[in-house]
Amino acid sequence: MAEMTSRNGSSSKMSRAEAGRKGGLTTKLRHGEEFFGKIGRIGGKKGGDTTKRRYGVEFYQRIGRKGGSR
Repeated sequence: MAEMTSRNGSSSKMSRAEAGRKGGLTTKLRHGEEFFGKIGRIGGKKGGDTTKRRYGVEFYQRIGRKGGSR
């Protein structure tokens, strides 16, 4: 775990959740809320392109039929 130093000089362990929350808040302050939407769209597009390259268009057709048959 990462160590966090408080203002009075004592250090304590920081959990992953706390570190993630702190990093997310810092990013929000620096870049604004819109930044998260922008990087989310980029990640979604990259993930979709990778899946299409890996499995082909037929994969999407198959899973689309499965979803529609429920």
